[in-house]
Amino acid sequence: MEAPHVLAGKDKLDQDKKERRQTKKRSSFAGLGTDDSVRVYLKEIGAIPLISAAEEVRLAKAMEAGEEAAKRLESAEAGEGPESAGPLPEAELASLRRAVHDGQLAKKQLVEANLRLVISISRRYLGRGMLFLDLIQEGNLGLIRAVEKFDYRKGFKFSTYATWWIRQAVSRAIADQGRTIRIPVHMVETINRLSRVQRELVQDLGREPTPEEIGEVMDLPVEKVCEILKIGRDPVSLHTPVGEEETSELADFIEDSEAIVPPEAASFSLLQRQLGEVLDGLSERERRVIELRFGLVDGRPRTLEEVGTVFGVTRERIRQIESKTLAKLRHPSRSGRLKDYLE
Repeated sequence: MEAPHVLAGKDKLDQDKKERRQTKKRSSFAGLGTDDSVRVYLKEIGAIPLISAAEEVRLAKAMEAGEEAAKRLESAEAGEGPESAGPLPEAELASLRRAVHDGQLAKKQLVEANLRLVISISRRYLGRGMLFLDLIQEGNLGLIRAVEKFDYRKGFKFSTYATWWIRQAVSRAIADQGRTIRIPVHMVETINRLSRVQRELVQDLGREPTPEEIGEVMDLPVEKVCEILKIGRDPVSLHTPVGEEETSELADFIEDSEAIVPPEAASFSLLQRQLGEVLDGLSERERRVIELRFGLVDGRPRTLEEVGTVFGVTRERIRQIESKTLAKLRHPSRSGRLKDYLE
């Protein structure tokens, strides 16, 4: 029998190990900026015990048995299959229902025992446009899918198999929801691969790599690399504050090439008014022909044939009306009012 002081020493070591595990668990989620709801969730799943590989197999077998039992019950109720010869004994029905129930419990236990795996994987995707809790939710959907598809006969550990499904679910969610402008999943994966190559080259070269260097590693033409880099840029709000005092916004420094400066706007408005007064001297038909031919109303000039269709006459007749009307407009009594705008 061991001496009391030896037993006390072992208890102290066990306590130290337990405290180190607790500290490690707390630090693993430090810096995530989690809100109260996430903290509560992390605390709840932290209390769920982990399971061994043997237990995973046992649960998977129970799920499989439950699925088979559910099929037999469904066939019996529909009067199909071997059970159609007659109603099953009550004892057998009870056994099948119990197997279905046990299978559902096994699925629940296998999912809950691996919720921490979802947390571990979801943390790697922080800062990509989705909240941590949303990443966890998407990862949990991937975990459930993995539980449903898991084949224990292949000998793989469940966590190894589930990792792929969780990553896939989170990656697709980010591709669909994480960006202001949606990018196809395959392009998101290409952007992520390019980002990894960029980081590796920065470490190797000590500077930002050129598109040519990235293309050489990825076996892509430079044009394609530039296109991927452009697609991968994050959109920036025009209301983003600029400067130390943040009194200006980004929009203040971006030129609007289509904007009309005030003097030009005033001149254009005056031209429109005087042109309207000149056209008022024409007949309704002449004015309409000129407006359509030169796009004075909507900015889209029409062909002779299009104008002829509007009036129900030939294109030649429209040409004659246009020629006669332009001759009228060229008369000094009319054109003189627009002379200043034509110089």
